[in-house]
Amino acid sequence: MVGRSRAALASAALITTAVIAPPAHATGSQARVVTMEQKLAALAVLTQPTTSSAIKWRAAWQQRAALTDFGFDWTSDLCSGSLDMPLTFDFRMPCRRHDFGYRNYRNVGRFAEHKARVDSAFLFDMRAVCARVKGVREATCRGIAWSYYQAVRRFGSLARVHDTAGVPGR
Repeated sequence: MVGRSRAALASAALITTAVIAPPAHATGSQARVVTMEQKLAALAVLTQPTTSSAIKWRAAWQQRAALTDFGFDWTSDLCSGSLDMPLTFDFRMPCRRHDFGYRNYRNVGRFAEHKARVDSAFLFDMRAVCARVKGVREATCRGIAWSYYQAVRRFGSLARVHDTAGVPGR
């Protein structure tokens, strides 16, 4: 089982690199040029409400220094004004990916058309956290996740997300 998990993560890392890697350039001294189309394609891969996308995002987040050519904003204020770990349910990584989607789609002027999907990915990620606990605790976790999702769906805006843009990768 562990071997399969490692293989899945290794495959996800390779796929992520293949999907979002910027084009090669002639010499090592030149900056790579990433087109808007490539950046949007990478954002789409990294912000879907799926297990595959969540794995790819986490691999990219762990290797973010290698993706500087994309100009992604990796900063996060975690769960903004809400608890990052309500009742010990660790929503920090879902909040990071959510901030990533909001900030980067805003930066390319495409926030409105992608907000609903980024919010759905947030709920998906929180539910994955909740699936790791059982019984009443899982139901409690799912209830909190639903509340967080409803809050970002209704009130999630870019103004709040960018208040703490200087907090790198937190």
